[in-house]
Amino acid sequence: MPEERIYVVPLRAARKAPRHRRTPRAVKVVREFLKRHMKSENIKLNEGLNRKLWERGIERTLPRIRLRVVKQDDGSVEAFLAE
Repeated sequence: MPEERIYVVPLRAARKAPRHRRTPRAVKVVREFLKRHMKSENIKLNEGLNRKLWERGIERTLPRIRLRVVKQDDGSVEAFLAE
């Protein structure tokens, strides 16, 4: 049975990166957060989530993001935007 959770991921660490690397760093922060909290190495970010992270460009990232995360029985994790 799939396990589903809602998380608010703080993206403060991405603000410490150089301006031209902030959004790529935010993607890494989300992946690291999900690895730590969902105990899985196989993490997939939904296209809608990726678009939300990138909507303000590479230099201006969001301060935090709310996610709906689903862990399948095989251990794979998929993250979506929480509506």
